[in-house]
Amino acid sequence: MAQIAEDEKELAQAYGDRDFVSIATGTKQLLRKAPAAATVITAADIVAMGATTLSEVLETVPGMHISRNALQNNYTPTYGIRGILTDSSPHVLMMINGIPMTNAFLGNPNEQRGELPVENISRIEVIRGPGSAVYGADAFAGTVNIVTKTAEEVNGSLLGVRLGSFNSRDTWFQHGSQQGELEVAGYLKIGRTDGQRGIIRADAQSKIDALGLAPAASLAPGALRLGKDTVDAQIDLAYQKFRIHGSYALLNNAGTSAGIAAALDPTGLIRSERFSGDLSWNDPNFGSDLSLTLQAAHMQLANENITPLTLFPKGAFFGSFPDGMMGAPEKWERQTRLSAAMVYSGLSDHRLRLGMGHDQIEIYKTAETKNFIATSGLPISVPMYTATGINLFLSPHSRNVNYAYLQDEWGFARDWTLTGGVRYDHYSDFGSTTNPRLALVWEARQDITVKLMYGRAFRAPSFTELYVTGNPVALGNPALKPEKIATFEGLVSWQMQPNLHTSLSIFQHHIADIIALSGTTYMNTGRQNGSGGEIEFTWDPMANLRLSGYYAYQKNVDPATGQNVGYAPQQHLYTRADWRFSPGWFVSAQLNRIAQRKRPIGDTRPDVPDYTSVDLTLRTDQPKNGWDFAISLRNALNADIREPSKASSGIIDDFPMPGRTLYLQASYRL
Repeated sequence: MAQIAEDEKELAQAYGDRDFVSIATGTKQLLRKAPAAATVITAADIVAMGATTLSEVLETVPGMHISRNALQNNYTPTYGIRGILTDSSPHVLMMINGIPMTNAFLGNPNEQRGELPVENISRIEVIRGPGSAVYGADAFAGTVNIVTKTAEEVNGSLLGVRLGSFNSRDTWFQHGSQQGELEVAGYLKIGRTDGQRGIIRADAQSKIDALGLAPAASLAPGALRLGKDTVDAQIDLAYQKFRIHGSYALLNNAGTSAGIAAALDPTGLIRSERFSGDLSWNDPNFGSDLSLTLQAAHMQLANENITPLTLFPKGAFFGSFPDGMMGAPEKWERQTRLSAAMVYSGLSDHRLRLGMGHDQIEIYKTAETKNFIATSGLPISVPMYTATGINLFLSPHSRNVNYAYLQDEWGFARDWTLTGGVRYDHYSDFGSTTNPRLALVWEARQDITVKLMYGRAFRAPSFTELYVTGNPVALGNPALKPEKIATFEGLVSWQMQPNLHTSLSIFQHHIADIIALSGTTYMNTGRQNGSGGEIEFTWDPMANLRLSGYYAYQKNVDPATGQNVGYAPQQHLYTRADWRFSPGWFVSAQLNRIAQRKRPIGDTRPDVPDYTSVDLTLRTDQPKNGWDFAISLRNALNADIREPSKASSGIIDDFPMPGRTLYLQASYRL
């Protein structure tokens, strides 16, 4: 094992960190040999593209598109991979330093509108396709692991400030140093924005007003409320075989975007606070040809309301709510995760990985005040009260998860590697599931690699889908089973020339037991079949110029009707040019084309409009201490970008996204 670690270090120095990935098997290996369709985005890539949010970074991943939450209308990013794009993106497992970010309430990575700061990201690794054989629940359409910067990478102190459109301003401080065997890296960012003020022309109350039974009450047309204050803090400590990560994220004074009930809310403010930390111990030479990693992680999440949310405006429901229909649901969640993983390389041509763990996940406290009682018909107006029993949106619940997995990387012949794995998960609330995967990698020539892959994965029902009450249009179902997917993939990677690399991947997947509303109750209903592929290229025509990009195509249909399931783009084209046109100066231009977004079955509106966005970034690139500056223009051509809404919500013109946006940034390295 010591020799393997030394070999990996030498390879990293020879090839560069961009050519390595760890997420595919849990062990660092060359990207072209990894048994997965994988993408690595480095800190240098993030700086080059001028990204200010994680969503902007992930939009550059082949086959991935970032939309907005159509379930809560709160503009939370939703991550779609290969056409699997749903209301709250529970089908993508998002991890930070290997720890899942998934919340129990909706089962998604980002319940509110906070996004991980990009300045402290070292690298992002993405695998497209199932990953449950290693990572368990929700590694369904794909898996994303965000690795934060260490003391060695920060190497000193840096102060940054950014000003931008919508009265946006951010200030951050980073520090990394080593004192003896102790390595310390810290990061603090404070931000504020008024948010873009896109116009919602019609909303849920507009639908009611259209009946003409009472004076109009809707506040539409009206502007989105996307203002927010943010605080993000992270720390990374390493001492000998121990490493500690800690983070704090606060989203405060956040507006309710298009309204939690799809009706514009003029006053509601939200607060979300997350504490998380993990402790790991790793010994690469625990025994002869044996490494061992132990890890413990804990997370606390609170979602609260600063002011009650206006679900429907004054005069709603034919005047029965003269002060508006108000609600203030709140919840508090905690998660504890314990795991152990061993890697044994003592068998000739084999590398075995064995892991096991226990997760305890609970929403331990909920509260709600409101001025209505939900019924199967119109809600009944009452004085504000504290909800209990079936009138409470959700009572406290918990789940325990025990799991174990085994994986073998077998180099059974020269230039051939077979990776097989299986994972067993037992959930206290819905039972057990077993998910295998198999991948064959053939280095056909020094410049060509071929991969064939098969995998199964599952998506665990969220607490909302299992247990929600007090909502006449969406009730939980404790009898739900997990969603399941089986995927077949093929990939060819070709280093055509030393400065030109291309790859082609194709896939086909089958989804069963889809969780969706059937009437007013969540049920396992329906299936989905998908197919498509991605073509990627990276070309360095000159030493100071890099061109890169991809074209992705997918088609996902309901086999019962043969119709497209909707929302996700069938065609996605992305290109980027990075040019160091003068010593110390760097310019980047990127184009993103989204096309052919169909409406789901039953939605008779025209297809979601196509769009093409262009982003430009000019920056300095000083290798030593001192000042660096950047100017970035997002959506430079001011394209009308919209992400799909639900027809039933009443938001008929979809969700407007920002137009032309300007950012100015300065940083000083001490």
